[in-house]
Amino acid sequence: MKKQLLILILILAKITSAMAQDETLLLWPQGVPNSKPSEEKEIADKGDILWIRQVQQPEIQVFLPPKSISTGQAVLICPGGGYEGLAFDWEGTQIAKWLNTKGIAGIVLKYRLPSSASVKVSYEAPLQDAQQAMKLLREHAAEWNINRQKVGVIGFSAGGHLASTLGTHFENEDSANSRPDFMALIYPVISMEAHVTHMGSRNALLGQTPDEELVAKFSNEQRVSEKTPPTFLIHATDDEVVPVENSLAFYKAVKDKNIPVEMHIYPEGGHGFSLGNGNRILESWPELFYAWLKSLNSGE
Repeated sequence: MKKQLLILILILAKITSAMAQDETLLLWPQGVPNSKPSEEKEIADKGDILWIRQVQQPEIQVFLPPKSISTGQAVLICPGGGYEGLAFDWEGTQIAKWLNTKGIAGIVLKYRLPSSASVKVSYEAPLQDAQQAMKLLREHAAEWNINRQKVGVIGFSAGGHLASTLGTHFENEDSANSRPDFMALIYPVISMEAHVTHMGSRNALLGQTPDEELVAKFSNEQRVSEKTPPTFLIHATDDEVVPVENSLAFYKAVKDKNIPVEMHIYPEGGHGFSLGNGNRILESWPELFYAWLKSLNSGE
């Protein structure tokens, strides 16, 4: 009996170790662009959810699956928080660990918030960090057992806006190199238009009185093109924080460009449900997402 217990403990320890954080990399070890000196310090509130604010050194935390089950896919994870903070475990590290159980690498992005006193141009900082994270991910692809052509992004709420910005903004060759191969947008902010956006996210990103050109630039339903990657969308009809019309608008824009897209709209669920743990209906979405990820490889 003792021998069996010892074997069980060793097996559990091996599984836990395999799903632990593998590495943390600074995005900008030579100096953070679009930044200025300030007295601001990063804050991490460890309550029910690890809430990080005032990010000073953007980084990625790398979670790798055991090589024996690796699919070669990797997902950059953008936690939400209204562009005011990051729900870092709830919509970050917990997602990475779940992905690892499916053989998928999870890379959690700790990105700068636009309201930070250390940021020069507010709306540029999150996208700069996301683009740099994608480049780093691909640079380390061989080391992390990742296929460079199977690197996508998932974002939650305002993190969904950042993910959709990453997948729709290609102003130059450099940004095109950071294009994700697929996107998953979970109860995302998509538009900056006042009648549909989450105003807290808009105010944090663009300021209280942005001009129309800036609003249009970051209304990502208007930025969809033939280069936009295949997209997976999740939202709840009764979301009173980020209206479901955000996902509906993006779905239509992507569909109109004949880009592969799958969307699941739940009748109830509200906002910020992460993996949906404990909710019999909502907790189905991760498996739907996994099935969709497998379908991307079906033509190989």
